[in-house]
Order: sequence, then structure tokens, then C-alpha cells
Amino acid sequence: MTKPDYVLFDKDTTAIIFGNQPAAVQRMLDFDYLSGRVQPSVAAVINPSGGSKGLMKVFFGGREMVIPVYNNLGSAVEQHPEADVVINFASFRSAYNVSIEALEYPGIKTLVIIAEGLPERQTRELVALSKKLGKWIIGPATVGGFVPGAFKIGNAGGALSNLSMSKLYRSGSAGFVSKSGGMLNEMANMIALNSDGVYEGVAIGGDKYPGSTLVEHLLRYEANPNIKMMVVLGEVGGKDEYDIADALKDGKIKKPVIAWVTGTSAKVFPSEVQFGHAGAMARGEAETADAKNAALKEAGAIVPNSYDDFGDRIRDVYEDLKTKGVIEEKGEVTPQEIPVDYKPETMRRPTNIMSTISDDRGEELLYAGVPISKVIQEGYGVGDVVSLLWFKKRLPKYVTDFLELGLMLTADHGPCVSGAHNAIVTAMAGKDLTATVASGVLTIGPRFGGAIDGAAKNFKAALERGLTPRQFVDEMKDKNINIPGIGHRVKSVQNPDMRVKLIEDWAFANLPKHELLDYALEVEKITTAKRNNLILNVDGCVGIVFVDILRSTGIYTEDEIDEIINIGTLNGIFVLGRTIGMIGHYLDQNRLHSGLYRHPWDDVLYMLPDEEEVLKHRETK
Repeated sequence: MTKPDYVLFDKDTTAIIFGNQPAAVQRMLDFDYLSGRVQPSVAAVINPSGGSKGLMKVFFGGREMVIPVYNNLGSAVEQHPEADVVINFASFRSAYNVSIEALEYPGIKTLVIIAEGLPERQTRELVALSKKLGKWIIGPATVGGFVPGAFKIGNAGGALSNLSMSKLYRSGSAGFVSKSGGMLNEMANMIALNSDGVYEGVAIGGDKYPGSTLVEHLLRYEANPNIKMMVVLGEVGGKDEYDIADALKDGKIKKPVIAWVTGTSAKVFPSEVQFGHAGAMARGEAETADAKNAALKEAGAIVPNSYDDFGDRIRDVYEDLKTKGVIEEKGEVTPQEIPVDYKPETMRRPTNIMSTISDDRGEELLYAGVPISKVIQEGYGVGDVVSLLWFKKRLPKYVTDFLELGLMLTADHGPCVSGAHNAIVTAMAGKDLTATVASGVLTIGPRFGGAIDGAAKNFKAALERGLTPRQFVDEMKDKNINIPGIGHRVKSVQNPDMRVKLIEDWAFANLPKHELLDYALEVEKITTAKRNNLILNVDGCVGIVFVDILRSTGIYTEDEIDEIINIGTLNGIFVLGRTIGMIGHYLDQNRLHSGLYRHPWDDVLYMLPDEEEVLKHRETK
């Protein structure tokens, strides 16, 4: 339904917000919910530097919802033809161009310009264009305005407490207009205390050449049958208030006008005073507050003696209109209650996630309580960082040295093992680094690299139970379970794995006791007697030696060591180490500009069933 010309905003108005302003959007939606609106008043948000279309998470009452975010105004206008207001939060540098574009869209009827400092020439051009197109501009340098119970611009009206205190959740009888956005909230409260409240309030902005004037809004209020009285707060500087006086004298405004022009104190200063706004400075006697107040009073406006009795004059007019039956007493409305925002400092609620290894909330990042600056300045190594984040301790140097040794030894094992092969094929398919590494890591398991925990667990348990190496081997055979950490496809007794040799040599040189490694080497003698490739492999050796390391520290109990093993810590060494190699293979294939991989036919054994055998059941009834 077409709105009358005097109506800029109503309960169906929706706006497009130009600028990434989540706080302002949320305040608008809180006002909507408080007022009992069914649909939110924000249709879309423009984030010009935000890349492609996205979503902004907000609340509508207690329900979380999303608002679409676009990177240009045109897309938003096209997708949301119901929106007829643009609230322009662009800076003064780009506000002009955005405003011109907004005015040129036929569906946009009202433009609000928040930015201050817009050059006067540009403002005049915008005003001329808006007049030509029959559109409205509020601003520049405005907080906007509101229609209580219907629509609110951005941050106008202030916090929830002020919205409720000023009864902006339901309609009143007074139309209010001012230059000052800072006084908009104060005046809304004053009007609510001395009448049934505001029907519409607008701050036109403090620039010398506003997009719309005080009298233009008063003439709208005059035409609106729901508005019974008008309140104006002017200010020193400019001559807009004389236009109001002329409209009163000419009979264009017949409804009661209560008006006050601030800045009467300027006369006590020895020179001209700038009162904050660009237009708030008297340039001659006619622009002083006293002169304008006198002119308004002469024209028929109700002008208080000072700001102190402004509220009293509003009450006098309101009560008089009630007595005459112009205003009927309205029943109070109970606003919808908005859930309180969660504040960690003052509210208690259970958390969903715990972190005991890192914290980024303070002045700097902490690894297990150690500031990142200390990690760098004191020369912590990669092994130290792993020990902080995995074990929540800075373990002794020989332990962190072993962690780094494990990462170096497991970093890669050529292109033919399953993880590297998967990574290479994925890279050759043109996928990105993350997908490539993920495809390789997903192959890690009991048959490839996932035996570190299993070897540590099984060898440790066997030793603790007092099994001899022979009994351990026989028990695993009886259970038909391959011993984790034993066996290699290529390496053998005659062709040993140098990686295993390096780990063994490290253990003998650095550990005073290496009981589990000694036990494993005895098991190896038994398994290699059966087949020479059933050697202790690198996975098994890492896991077994690390148990000896944990025992040597004297820090951990046996139960704590079991927990470290059971939660997958030791397999992490392989996953972290091998990721280094997978990244290397990804970079290698990209440097080589490799094409899509296709497995050769001659490396596949094709064993399809006979066609007749497959199809013979088709005719069976």
C-alpha cells in the first residue's frame, strides 16, 4: 500500500544499511522487537570492503538470525525491492558518491546520511537532486530519528533503557524535530514525561546546509492527522527557525508548536562562539538564539522562558489538547522484553569448550601459560612448543630434542607411501594446499603411521605383565594380531632402516635406562628369526623410546603415561612430522606444473565377470 507523502517511516519500513555496522543494526532490531514488529526493519547490509556476499549474525529478540551482506548497493537494492530507505554510514570521503547512487534508485524514497564534514557544495548537490526526484534526505551529521513503535534509524534513541524510559516502543501524539542528534534522546524523554510521548522524532543534523530543514518536517507533521502537537529544538546560527515563524504567520502550520532555540548563553561571551555543529554559530544579531526565540514567539509558537521550563510548556499544551478532546488518553502498552546480552564480567553461564593449553585474550598469546614473547626471546625450539601445547610442560631438553628428532625422521618417506601418494595425486588434480594435506593425512592409520601409540601400548603392557619376549610374540600370534611397530615392506635385517638406527643410538646415548627399548629389541630377535623383514620399524621405535623417555623424566606416573598414550599423543608425532613432507610434495608438484594424474592401465588387474553370467538373472521371474 502506498504511503502518504507525509509518512517517511512506518511499521513496514525496511532499510538497507551502507557500512559494516553490526552494533547499529542490532540496536535497530532490538527496537523492532521492543515495538512488536513482526518483520525486522533491516533488509540488507553493504560492506564495500568485505568481498563477496556474506551474512551478518544478529538477534531478533531471543532468536538468532542472519541478514544478507553485499559488497555493493546495487545488488542489495535488486535483491530487496521492498526496502525504501538507505542509511548511509560511509565516511565523509565516500558519503557523497554513495548518496548519489542511493537517490538514483527509484525504490529508495528516503536517504539518511550519518557522516559529518561533507563538503557544503556536495550537500547542496544532493539536496537539489533529492528535490528533483521527490525524495527525502535526513542529514548529513545526523543520528537519524525514529517513529516510536514502528522504525528507528541506526543508533537514534540510545540504549534500550532510554528507549523504554522515553516510551519509544509505542506511538505518542507529538512530532519532534531538532538539529541536534545529541539532544534527540533527551528531548524524547522530556516529551514522554510531559505528554503521551513522541509520534515521530527527527534530528536533521548540525551541518550548515542540511538535506532537509526543520520547517519541512513540521509541514509533514502538520499534514499527519496522528500528530496533534509539535516540539522544536533549534540552535544558535542559521535562519531555519525564521522559516518556521513564517509558516506559522502564513497559516501553513496550525497545530500548536512548542519551540526553544538553544544558545542564549552566547551573549555572555566576548566574541562569537562555535557551539559544536558546523551551523551553530551566530553570524549577526538575527542568528542569535534570543532573536530567533523572539521571532518564534511573535509568530505564535509557545516559547518557554528558558530551557528549564521547556517541559512545563509541553505539558501545558498537551493537557489543553486533552481538555479540548483533540488528544484522547491512550492506554499504556507493555513492550516485548528483550533478552539481556551475555556479559562475561557480570553473568554466569556454563561454557561449551575448555582450553587448558592456550589463551589469546590478554595482552599477548599464551602457550600453556607462557607468553609468546618469552617463547621467542628465550629461544624455545619447535620441540619446546610441542611440549607446551601437547604436554602443558616445558619438558627437559633431551625430551624436546627427541621430539624434534621424531619430526625430522618422520617428515617424509618418499612419494610412494600412501600419504605422500594421495597428496601428490590431489595436488596434480589442482586442489589447494589444505585439501592436499588433508587427503594425505586421512590415510594415516593402523597400516600407515598409526602404529606409534599401538606399539607403545602393547609393548608396555606386555613388559608390565611380566611376559617374556617369547610369551608376548606367542600371545599376539594366538590372538591373530600383528604386533604394532614390527615389520617393514622394504627394510630387513640385511637392509636396516637407518631411521630406526638413529633413534636407537639416541636412546643409548641420552637415556640412563631404556628398559622398553631393550625388551623390544629382544622381541625383534624372535620375529626376524621367522622372517627377516619383521624388524622394529620407525613407528614402533618412536613409540617405545618415548615411553622410556617419559619414565626417565620422573614427572609422570605410569597411569599418566598410559593416558598420554591412550589419547593419541604419540601418533601426533607422525601426523605432525609427515605433514611437513606432504606440504613439500604439494609445492613440488606445483613447481613442476604437473597435470592430472591417471593410473596406468597396465598396473591394474582387470577381472570383470562374464557378461552372460551378469545378465542371465534379468529374465528370471
